[in-house]
Amino acid sequence: MTELRFDGKIVLVTGGGRGVGRAHALLLASRGAKVVVADPGVAVDGSGGSNGPADEVVQEIKAAGGDAVACYASVAEEAGASAMVQAALDSFGRLDAVINNAGINGPELFENHTAEDFRSMAEVNYLGTANVCRAAWKHFMKSGGGRIVNTASEGPLGIHEMMTAYGGAKGGVIGLTLALASEGPKYGIAVNGFSPRVGTRMSSPERMSHVYGRPPETFAKLSTVFPPELASPAAVYLAHESCPLNGVMLCCGGGQVLRMAIMQNDGFTSENLTMEAITAHLDEIVDMSDAANVGVGMLEGETRKPKLAGGNKTSLEAVE
Repeated sequence: MTELRFDGKIVLVTGGGRGVGRAHALLLASRGAKVVVADPGVAVDGSGGSNGPADEVVQEIKAAGGDAVACYASVAEEAGASAMVQAALDSFGRLDAVINNAGINGPELFENHTAEDFRSMAEVNYLGTANVCRAAWKHFMKSGGGRIVNTASEGPLGIHEMMTAYGGAKGGVIGLTLALASEGPKYGIAVNGFSPRVGTRMSSPERMSHVYGRPPETFAKLSTVFPPELASPAAVYLAHESCPLNGVMLCCGGGQVLRMAIMQNDGFTSENLTMEAITAHLDEIVDMSDAANVGVGMLEGETRKPKLAGGNKTSLEAVE
């Protein structure tokens, strides 16, 4: 198979100074892309700041013969998001794709979270993603299109405790991604999601110990089994111009890649619905064995009309 290259392409990677963002930037550069490495160098909880992480990745790319520039702005600020896109335009004259990777985390039980915890998670993880999307969107509309890859998470799925603030914000990213995917094709813009399974500072042994209540050494091999380099190819693929996907979320880690989707079944229909009828048909209502994807979630260019699953009065076609 022909190698998928990014020669002549300009890609912005937010949070590109560490972890999986760094892996994205290095992989893109190795495939010929010019990369804007945006990273304010903050701690995992969003505090502090340093130019070091972004500068180090840029130096690594240049040492390998590639080209990259650093940007130290924060995605949490509209001006910062605009500065990242402008850095691409000023340095390379264009922007072809964005990988929104920047994020913070702070696992804690719901009753121990503060209002500020929820606010900071939303400002960086959700609004930060939206800010960069908005800044890039305007450019893509003028240039004839582009690709956006938003970093989602399995956190909103309820499979881990201590994910209410982080998972809530990432749930917003999932909604944003799928909703944008329904609007992008008319401008030549494809929007997809990427959920990494990686061992980084966000999932350090100490943090995992806090979440699961087990000794840190239990998670010592996490970064070996789930290195960023075995997750990054899925995100970078979604950023490639040949990728036919739009409105799809890929989960990747440890060498495995799979689809994560919002599904809906046919459920149960009654002209005279009652609580008792719901009780009687509960197994049928919750059975997802024949569920279908909801929304766009299709190959780019496919002319299927997005609709809800189900062939009864809950379908969009039935109420038009």
